[in-house]
Amino acid sequence: MTDDIMEWLRKPFLEWREEDDILYAYPKGKGLQKFIGELLSCYWCAGIWVAAFLLTGFLLWPVLFVPFVVFLSIAYGASIIESILRRG
Repeated sequence: MTDDIMEWLRKPFLEWREEDDILYAYPKGKGLQKFIGELLSCYWCAGIWVAAFLLTGFLLWPVLFVPFVVFLSIAYGASIIESILRRG
């Protein structure tokens, strides 16, 4: 399941296939298009690259990157709360 707001960003890189009543994302194309599709279809992979980018930016330009780190930390906290509330 993905959010509809960013569908425009994923659409050029991913195609969706239904298998056993579950939708799976598969990368489209070749080269850079496929590479980006693979990152978008693998949350763990994307998370590692984003974390590396943020850490590097924070170490090189902390004043510029602190707002991004704070913003994403708040979003992460909200997603944890939402996950807990959905279980209950």
